[in-house]
Parts: sequence; C-alpha cells; structure tokens
Amino acid sequence: MLHKVLRTIRENAMFNEGDKVIVAVSGGPDSICLLRVLYELKDKLKIELAVAHLNHNIRGKAADEDAEYVRQFCLNLKIDFFIKKVDVNGLSREKGISSEMAGREARYKFFNDLKQQINADKIAIAHNANDQAETVLMRIMRGTGIEGLVGIRPVRDNIYVRPLIKVKRDDIEDYCRKNELNPRIDKTNLENIYRRNKIRLELIPYIKENFNSDIIMTLNRLSDTLKIDYEYMESISLEKYKLYCKEKQKKVTISKEAFLEHEAIVTRIIRKALSYITGSTYNFEKKHILDIIKAQKGKTGTFVSLPQNIEVCNNYGDLSIYNNTCKTKKDILEYELDYHKINVVGKNKIIFRIIENNQMMNFHENKFTRYFSYDDIKGKVTLRYRKNGDRFNPIGINGTKKLKDIFIDMKIERDLRDKIPLICFDNEIAWIVGHKMSNKFTIKENTRQILEIKYEGEEV
Repeated sequence: MLHKVLRTIRENAMFNEGDKVIVAVSGGPDSICLLRVLYELKDKLKIELAVAHLNHNIRGKAADEDAEYVRQFCLNLKIDFFIKKVDVNGLSREKGISSEMAGREARYKFFNDLKQQINADKIAIAHNANDQAETVLMRIMRGTGIEGLVGIRPVRDNIYVRPLIKVKRDDIEDYCRKNELNPRIDKTNLENIYRRNKIRLELIPYIKENFNSDIIMTLNRLSDTLKIDYEYMESISLEKYKLYCKEKQKKVTISKEAFLEHEAIVTRIIRKALSYITGSTYNFEKKHILDIIKAQKGKTGTFVSLPQNIEVCNNYGDLSIYNNTCKTKKDILEYELDYHKINVVGKNKIIFRIIENNQMMNFHENKFTRYFSYDDIKGKVTLRYRKNGDRFNPIGINGTKKLKDIFIDMKIERDLRDKIPLICFDNEIAWIVGHKMSNKFTIKENTRQILEIKYEGEEV
C-alpha cells in the first residue's frame, strides 16, 4: 500500500517539501486509510498534516460518533483536528439542489476556508480507483466527451490531491483490517437510493460477474489512456485560443478564422471562451456548442441566447460571446452637462471650452475631441445612450438615418451599441462619441464661436 501510494504521489508531483496538507477525513475506510498512509509517509515526503472533518447533521448520533472517532484517531497520531457542523438538508432546501450536491458544496467550502485559516498548501481527498470507475460509468451513461471520461484527476488546481486514486477499495479495506484501524461504516453507502450507490452495489458487481472481473482497473486504464489524448488536444486548442480569441471584460471575440479549424479544436475554443466568461462550462451542453457554431455560419446579426445569461452574436463572421448581465442598462440614463465645469459621469469626464473662430485649432487632435458650431446650439446639453427610434444626421448625408443602421454600417458589435455615449443638443444627437458628428452642428464660414468637447474615460 505504501509503495503504491508513494508512486502515485511522485508520478503526479502531488507534494513539495514543507507542504502543509489538510486531509479530508469522514471516518470511513477510504479516508482513514488515506490519513494513516500519509502519516506513515510524512517524514519521507517532508510534509505536515492536519485533519478536516465535516458533520453533515444528517445521521444524528451516528454522525456525532464518526466525529468523535476521527478526533480520537488524530489525538493518537498527534495531528491537528478541525471540525465543522453544517445542516446539509437545510442547505439543500435553501439552494434547491440535491443533498449530495449541497454536501459537496459544504465540504469544499469548509476545506478551502480552513486552507486559508491555517495557511495550508494542499487538500488531500480519499478518492480511489473504484470511485474513478464509478465516475467514468456515470459519465458514459450521460453521454460525456473525452474530458468527462478522463474522470477524477489525481491533482486539480495544484491544490486538491488524491493519493489513493490507483488503489482499489478491496485493498483499502484489507489495509484497514490488517492495521486494526476499525473505520466507521456509513450505512447510507449500502443503500441503493443514489445513482452512484446503484452503480457501486448493482451495476459493477453485475459487470464483474458477467463480462469483466477486472472492470474497475479496466475503466481506470481507459481514463489514463484518454487523459493523454485529452491533454494533447487541450495544448493545441489553447494555442489556437490565444491566436484567434480576444478577451475583454468578461467578453470573448472569436475570429472567423478559428472556424476553419477542425471541429474538435473549434468546440474546445468555444468551451474555453465560455469558461473565461462564467468560470466553468457547467450547464453548457453539446447542443449549445453546436448552436454557437451554427450562429457563426449565419449572417451578420445572428443571435443566440444560452444558459447563465450568455449571449452570442455574429459580427461579420466574428463571434462575440458575453454575459448580458454585465451590460449596463444605459438607455434609461441621461445626464445634463454644464459648460462651465468638468463634468464627471461614472469613470468619464466631459470637458467644454468655448473659443472664437479666429483661434488656431487642431481639428484632427483625436477622435475623442470634437468641435461644434456654438452658434447653432440651443437648449440643454446632455449625455445619454441610445434609445429605440433614435435617428441621426451624419456628415455627408442629407436627412437623418436610424442610429441602429448607422451602427450596423460602422460594424459596431451588437453588445457594444448600448455602451457608446451620445452627446445631445436640445435632445438632438450631435456626436456619437468616438465616431461620427451631426451635419447640423458643423462649423461654417460664418460661425462666430466654437464649442470644443473633450471626452476622457472608457473607450468603447
């Protein structure tokens, strides 16, 4: 056992010398085996151990006895012991999720909070080869891809480590018997009321008896084989993602050239974009990825709504993927500006200067400084954002045109149009900031005074 675990630790570079390791211990055979093995190896590995135990408040007196057993076990080994109680069923009802999911959330929150509290480096979890096989089978039945079939990783985020991942449950139980560890037995693990328990108690024994007596290690070998292929594909897709994608403020723009790549690369690029925006690809299924690819093949303006408030828009073949909750509803906001002071709107400044027409000026200074005929300005000056029905009279065009059509002509991405400031004179749009001026307020030969407007701040 020690040799097998030590080899797994070294092959996956799980620990560095001096690491402080939190061991997650429920009191069952797997976690008690893990704790005892790491205790035996701690001097060789030069690591320090601490134990975390979460009481789910589900099994009443039995759960309290589990906690006391783990506390005494740690006391005998002179290892720091930390415990927390959580009402998992209450958490499940509050969040509207299963008790299994609520328990998992509670455990990992406890582990991560404790990691910060005691300044630990790693968190050791007691997943084993049987857990891996069960996970792979569950994901096969859900129709997963290569990433799902990789299963439980030996190391995740360089924090969570699984030293028992190559050890079968039979060997764990045998180790506990030989060393007289007397672990606690959670009777709910023997009830086939959960999907994983049904796989463990019914499906795997059936496969062992009728098809493959070594199905546990066969599924582990499948996972290992696919892990190699998956890591190679990930390295290629990461290079392509960096080449074709532009990230900005929780938005990703994917260049049209990306969609000339093989579909295996394209789907991974899209998943990386979704992960950047939402933090994970949870809730995104294959059909959503295919909807995004279909949108790119459509015409400009093709629009797709996805889970987690994600929107996708085709902009002349390039795809913009963004979270629509990040868009400020600026169309309902309007700010009256004062000629005689520096106007501050959010992170932006609008500065006015009234000058005589005979003064020297650089009309091409930059796109965020523009000059208007002050003689033609009536009423108040405001800054606002586009509204439905807005029209604009750009230089070079007789009459007005829909602002929406002007944005389309300028190839401004759909999700940016609500963010572009508009300077208005008496409710008439005079300047699409950073872009176009109105023909009505241009400087003429007989203009006596000129209004200079400088816009400083966020560029859209």
